[in-house]
Amino acid sequence: MKINLISDTVTKPSSEMLKTMFSAKVGDDVFKEDPSINELEEKVAALFGMEAALFFPSGTMANQTAIKLHTRPGDQLICDKYAHIYNYEGGGVSFNSGVSCKLVDGHRGMMTADQVEASINPPDFYHSPLTTLVCIENTTNKGGGACWNFNELKRIKEVCTKHSLAFHLDGARLWNALVAKNETPKQYGKLFDTISVCFSKGLGCPVGSVLIGTKAHIDKALRIRKIFGGGMRQAGYLASAASYALDHNINRLAEDHAKAKEIGSVLNSLSFIQKVEPIETNIIIFEINETVLAADEFISKLNENNVQIIGMGQGKLRIVTHLDYTEEMHDAFLSILKRL
Repeated sequence: MKINLISDTVTKPSSEMLKTMFSAKVGDDVFKEDPSINELEEKVAALFGMEAALFFPSGTMANQTAIKLHTRPGDQLICDKYAHIYNYEGGGVSFNSGVSCKLVDGHRGMMTADQVEASINPPDFYHSPLTTLVCIENTTNKGGGACWNFNELKRIKEVCTKHSLAFHLDGARLWNALVAKNETPKQYGKLFDTISVCFSKGLGCPVGSVLIGTKAHIDKALRIRKIFGGGMRQAGYLASAASYALDHNINRLAEDHAKAKEIGSVLNSLSFIQKVEPIETNIIIFEINETVLAADEFISKLNENNVQIIGMGQGKLRIVTHLDYTEEMHDAFLSILKRL
């Protein structure tokens, strides 16, 4: 039995999801004639109480599109130093939009309103880049699946309003935050100018993200998506998977969170584990005491037991629970850890 805990992106569509995909009604989405795509976009927009939505092949493209529609070349956005848009999107902020990032030294990928305000460049000081956008990520990937305090997000929104800045949410794992914090999509829809949400992580879809915003933003995003090469034809097969996931796979995220906490508890009992970050959702980030056991050796020992996890460098490792990580796998993995 192979146990893959590298990421929640490794899941494969369930038989029920595949049946839904195979029966999807499709058309040419480049001409906006795919009924399954149109239905999904309307469904997600309504879920967040926002005007419109647009389907994308990836969360990175959705985020990069949002950045481009909120900025002009030479501008600067504010984000945490752990932000996905800065660390894991191939330098797309500068390549696609000609924009730089003002990095904030937050806590586990989360910054405060005061830090955001202190990072804004004076708009009349033409020697520095013009600050036009604030981006946050919820949950934080590099921060170990941490969930933002919603009141802090509201305070950041007040800063954005005061300084006429756009506010974008990279919600790749927002579904996890909604379940963990008992929040609603409409709370976020009222706060952000644009939101990207992903279906190929915790919700178990093979492909797909959606960008949500005003009709004006999404009309502009359609053109940017075309420029980025994101126009797809009969993509309704993918959209039907996302619709299925919205109906069936959100509440079950709590199971992933519970398993992650159980793994964290076992890790904390092991003598060679130096630190386990607080666990709120489905991501566990922990550190090995490399004077006792090298991180690479630990990964190798797990591989010998058909368990895959990922190293993040500097002795840090990551485990991610997901839809395809069964109870049988969970029991086996906990036993393997205890034996180590």
